[in-house]
Amino acid sequence: MPTCFITGITGQDGAYLAQLMLQKNYRVVGMMRRSSSSDIVGERLRWLGILDQVELVDGNLIDLASLIRLVETIKPDEVYNLAAQSFVAASWHQPLLTGQVTALGAANLLEAVRIARPEARFYQASSSEMYGLIQQPRQNEQTPFYPRSPYAIAKLYAHWMTVNYRESFGMHASSGILFNHESPLRGIEFVTRRVTDGVARIKLGLARELSLGNLDAKRDWGHARDYVRAMWLMLQQEKPGDYVVATGRTTTIRDLCRIAFGHAGLDYEQYVVSRPELRRPAEVDVLLGDAGKALAALGWQPTIRLEEMIAEMVEADLARHRARQRAQLQT
Repeated sequence: MPTCFITGITGQDGAYLAQLMLQKNYRVVGMMRRSSSSDIVGERLRWLGILDQVELVDGNLIDLASLIRLVETIKPDEVYNLAAQSFVAASWHQPLLTGQVTALGAANLLEAVRIARPEARFYQASSSEMYGLIQQPRQNEQTPFYPRSPYAIAKLYAHWMTVNYRESFGMHASSGILFNHESPLRGIEFVTRRVTDGVARIKLGLARELSLGNLDAKRDWGHARDYVRAMWLMLQQEKPGDYVVATGRTTTIRDLCRIAFGHAGLDYEQYVVSRPELRRPAEVDVLLGDAGKALAALGWQPTIRLEEMIAEMVEADLARHRARQRAQLQT
C-alpha cells in the first residue's frame, strides 16, 4: 500500500484529495496545525465521511524540524503540499505571515523531503493568481507571471523553489498551476461560498442582501473534485513538470450571482450590492486558463460544469442553514 502525506488535509482540496487517495487504496497521512480543536479542524473530512480513515499528525510548515521528523517517520511515497495562508484578501493585512507560511513553508517542506525522503514524489499547489495582471488572453505554462497580491507573490516563490529543487537535486517535484476551484467545502470567506451562502440565507429569510466587491471580475472556475484528480495524475508521470489546471471558461462574479440566485428562484439584482470597500487594493480583472498540456500529457479534463457546481453549493448551504434552524427550534 503506497503512502501519501498531505499538508492542508483539513482544507477543501486536502479533504477531496484524501478521499481520492483512499479510493485508490493509499495510506493517507495528513498534517494538522494544532491551533484549534480537532473536532472543528476535521469538519470537511467528517462531511465527506472519511475522518476515521485518515491519520492526522501534528506539524507546521514554518517548523522545519517538525517536517523532517514527520517525513522520516511517515516515509511517504508521495507528498502533496496544499497548506497555505490561501485567502487573497487577508494577504494584504498579513503579508509577513503569508510569506512565512505560503512561501517559506513550501521551501521548508521541499528541504525536509530532500533530506529525509528524496525518492518521494512532491506536488506543490501553485495558483493562477501568479498571473495577476495577465500578459496573454489565455494563460498557460509559458505565460509570464505578474503577481498582484502578497498571496500571489508568496505562491510564485514556492512555485520557483519547486522548479529549483527539481533542477538542482533531481527531485520528482511538480507544480499544478490551479485556476479557481470551488465546492461545498470551500471556506465561507471566498466569494463563491459567500454567494451561495448568501443565496441560502436570503431564500430562508435570514438575510435581505448580499454585499460583494467587484462584480465584473472574471474567473475560470472549476470543481475541486476534478482538480485534485489532476494533482494525483501529475505524480504518476515518469518525469515531473508544471501543469495549468483550468476549464478554459471565464465567468464574471455577476454571472456567478445570476446562476446561484436563479437556482433558488431569485433575481440577483434585487439582493446583490457592490461595495467599493470590498474591492482589492490591486485587482486581478481576468483569469482564463489553457489546460492543453494537462489534457495531452495527463489525459485530464474537467467533468463538472460550472452550473452543476454552483447548484451543488447552493443546495449544500440551504441544507446547512435548515439544519441550524431545526437545531435552534429544538433548544
